[in-house]
Amino acid sequence: MIERFEDVIIQTLCRFLVPFMQIYALYVIAHGHSSPGGGFQGGCILAASFVLLVIAFDLKEAKRRMTEKLNTIFTSLGVFIYAGTGWVCLILGGNFLDYSKLSKILPVDSVHARYHGMLYIEIGVGIGVMACMISIFLNLVTRGRHEEALEDKDLWNT
Repeated sequence: MIERFEDVIIQTLCRFLVPFMQIYALYVIAHGHSSPGGGFQGGCILAASFVLLVIAFDLKEAKRRMTEKLNTIFTSLGVFIYAGTGWVCLILGGNFLDYSKLSKILPVDSVHARYHGMLYIEIGVGIGVMACMISIFLNLVTRGRHEEALEDKDLWNT
């Protein structure tokens, strides 16, 4: 049987690293439309910061910070931003994700509208990927029994 112990060094390092990981993930998402990186990579880095919390502390602490309801909201929000950007382009008379049509509602020309449209897509993908990766991780760790896992110490030991 494996006992869970608290390690001050690991927890302190985690408290130090997680904010920097999240800032870097936001940087990757925000600059993904004009440089290497993007929504998927940034979303994975955000989810990795959550996984680090689970490793350093425990599942109860991590679930206190990211509840299933909040995770579902983030998943939906990411898809809504992505699809919403495409639908706005359709409504404005273009094809799905034809960002140049966004110049009709943004105070920029069509070249800059494409730039902003890609940014919106990267933000939506980043939010959605982060939430999906967290959901996959929690399902794997708890074997799909989220609430039972918080009370069941044997779930961690098998």
